[in-house]
Amino acid sequence: MATAVPRLKQRYQDEVRPAMMKEFQYSSVMQIPRIKKVVVNIGVGEALDNPKALEHAVEDMRVITGQAPVITKARRSIATFKLREGRSIGVKVDLRGERMWAMLDRLFNVAMPRMRDFQGVNPDAFDGRGNYTLGLREQLIFPEIQYDKIDKLRGMEITIVTTAQTDEEGRALLRLLGMPFASN
Repeated sequence: MATAVPRLKQRYQDEVRPAMMKEFQYSSVMQIPRIKKVVVNIGVGEALDNPKALEHAVEDMRVITGQAPVITKARRSIATFKLREGRSIGVKVDLRGERMWAMLDRLFNVAMPRMRDFQGVNPDAFDGRGNYTLGLREQLIFPEIQYDKIDKLRGMEITIVTTAQTDEEGRALLRLLGMPFASN
């Protein structure tokens, strides 16, 4: 039995690839940028004082992404933050394949429009190699999160990793996929 192709992946294949091929004059379809993975990260600084905070962050991440997160640990000690090497300080998930496409679809079409006073995302938040990082202030913009079940508002960072060689190619790829960039 054939499974349904995610809506955003179908759009990438039908509309985005031909448009990118035309816009950037690629000689081969293999040069067209694609999305490799989406990394979702929640930093839980209060986990040093409150170990339960990490459990809540893990559960929020699992509900949002549909995948069990990895607990990230401090790489080195930083005295000013009372941080010791090896202490748990956050959670992250790498999404690929179907889950990645589903997450991007929900992010672009459901979560971002629910943000208060949303004018679009910064079109200049690329890293120089075509990857885009977006910071969110609260997890409540995702419809899967129930307001009554959260212990506190937590921000998160979402990085979209692409195969684009330049920021211009990455920006065109995300714009064609439906990323709501703010107009300058």
